[in-house]
Amino acid sequence: MNELQQFFQEIEESIKQDSFVKLTLSKPIRKSEDLENVYLREVELKKEKMISFTYRFKTNDKVKNYTFEAAIKELEHLLQNTFRIATLFTLEKDIAIRINKKGKASITNNPPTFSDKLPVDHDKQKVKRASDSEFLLHLGIKDKNGKVIPKMADKYKQINKYLEIIEGLLKSTALPKKINIVDMGSGKGYLTFALYDFLRNTRGLDVQVTGIELREELVTYCNKVAKKCGYTNLSFISKRIENYSEEKIDVLIALHACDTATDDAIYKGLMSNSSLIICAPCCHKQVRQSVKGIAQENPILKYGIFQERQFEMVTDTIRALLLERNQYKTKVFEFISNEHTRKNVMLVGSKASKAPNIQAIDVQIKELKKDYGVPEHYLERLIEKKEQVK
Repeated sequence: MNELQQFFQEIEESIKQDSFVKLTLSKPIRKSEDLENVYLREVELKKEKMISFTYRFKTNDKVKNYTFEAAIKELEHLLQNTFRIATLFTLEKDIAIRINKKGKASITNNPPTFSDKLPVDHDKQKVKRASDSEFLLHLGIKDKNGKVIPKMADKYKQINKYLEIIEGLLKSTALPKKINIVDMGSGKGYLTFALYDFLRNTRGLDVQVTGIELREELVTYCNKVAKKCGYTNLSFISKRIENYSEEKIDVLIALHACDTATDDAIYKGLMSNSSLIICAPCCHKQVRQSVKGIAQENPILKYGIFQERQFEMVTDTIRALLLERNQYKTKVFEFISNEHTRKNVMLVGSKASKAPNIQAIDVQIKELKKDYGVPEHYLERLIEKKEQVK
């Protein structure tokens, strides 16, 4: 019995013994292959067990369900023509088969990754929240045939990841029936259009979305696209973030607004008592520049690249603490994969019902600034000025 036959026998045995968890195919034979991975799992359709194949392409996923016999034939075809590695996960062990360039196969066994089987109900596959929307054509993400333009594949993934995050945040946020959303630093509007289209046309919510962008040519362009798409409650305004005034902003968004523009945006959200403040900070210069000429005792700050990263964290930690001080529940997480950009942190503040311990937070901010020799934080200064006026 050769290795390939042995591997397929292992699959058959795991299914018979009800220990099969899943199977993955990876490492395409050809680098130009559009199909990146295939994932197999058991599903139950009309009380019949089948094997579901999720084909992961660069720009989309496709799902097909096979009987066991048909699944084995498809798997044989994929291993002979498309992939070099297949990994079988069972409750007893993990089994991987690797096929080299000469077609020789080798099998390795490892302890089991999973202790429980996956559910067999046919869950909905990961939804592309921006799929057939007209704005994708006008913004150059898809071509006239509805296919994602290869160089825009990463942007398309980013859009769908963004909408997934937003959907989760809105579910846990109390909002009025008519939601006023302001996107500060909207740029070319990829995410602004995606958000409006998803909330208005997919979710059926009553939303008014305004994009704030300083560059007039982008504002003109985005307003033209919004008109072409018939997005009557989406508009763009050319204005500096700090000069924008709106009495009520329910959801404040600022993605990659440079340096203190992120602080200006957060401040607008705080002054508007926004239910949700969503930021992806960028270009953390203010704190680094404020410590120039100040001797640092911390050895980590001796090296330029570490100093930069440390002050990025200090800047965003103080932002998060200032949000908490103003009665927001905060969380910080990765927005998109850092293979595309290192500026991938998302900072979210959702309005909380419990009053904060302001004194304790002030102590935390003071100690943090002292540890890193930071004389002041721009957002803190904005808030202090407002409190002094009161």
